Amino acid sequence: MKFKQPQTLAQIASLLNIDFVGDKNFTITGINEIHVVEKGDIVFVDHPKYYQKALDSAATTILINKKVACPEGKALLISNDPFSDFNKVTKHFSPLITEAAKENISKSAVIGENTIIQPNVFIGDNVSIGKNCLIHPNVTIYNNSVIGNNVTIHANTVIGADAFYYKNRPQGFDKLLSCGRVVIKDNVDIGASCTIDKGVTGDTIIKEGTKIDNQVHVGHDTKIGKKCLIASQTGIAGCVIIEDEVTLWGQVGTASGITIGEKAIVLGQTGVTKSIAGGKTYFGTPISESREKLKELAAIKRIVKNASAK
Repeated sequence: MKFKQPQTLAQIASLLNIDFVGDKNFTITGINEIHVVEKGDIVFVDHPKYYQKALDSAATTILINKKVACPEGKALLISNDPFSDFNKVTKHFSPLITEAAKENISKSAVIGENTIIQPNVFIGDNVSIGKNCLIHPNVTIYNNSVIGNNVTIHANTVIGADAFYYKNRPQGFDKLLSCGRVVIKDNVDIGASCTIDKGVTGDTIIKEGTKIDNQVHVGHDTKIGKKCLIASQTGIAGCVIIEDEVTLWGQVGTASGITIGEKAIVLGQTGVTKSIAGGKTYFGTPISESREKLKELAAIKRIVKNASAK
């Protein structure tokens, strides 16, 4: 998330009532989660295992729970609870995420020519929907979502729900607030009862021409390429990159933070536990190329048959 106006290190420290390391006039232009940080961003880190990753990231201000050596050209915000303070910054600069809606279709929504909105659709603040779209009954489109031209969204689908992102504390799970968006490009079809989560601070993106079947889940900050086919009951975790012309058949599940290469085909009920190269067909859990997996299964079958024959 980019701030409407740049902030200084001292201003953010004052907002959070915490100490800082660096020039008080050091410029901060936004706040982002580690997977999508850019120069000018704040990123938070609260575990020693990830200190170096945060310090070495593109972020130039690190919200951290320990005084460490500050990298050249960067600044530190020293917090007892970076997770909670990250939420405070999010809420301060994106207050709409906690405000109640006042109408089914927000007056700030922009809807293009020849787009049909069926009954019982909810469209939140600052939503943009292009031309010649068809939004079927009971679809929910959360604040700030962006939908291109010639998009069809079928009944009961939810666009822009919160990221599944929690910190485990002794008293329960503490939720990281989501202020990102969902961006759906032109000529995308989305089936019934799908759920597409917005980014934590960035965008979940579905590119041109992709077709998604019913009952598919897409996690936060995931990027789906052009002309992909994703079949029913597939579950895609957060921060996944799916390149162009990938096919995922029914009940595929993925781990977070992986990449599925261009024109890969993943057969039904496969668990994609690691990044995979494009241009190949995959099957099974743990995942491997389908021909290799089928050879393995045939070999196991022969072993069992020979053992039972003895």
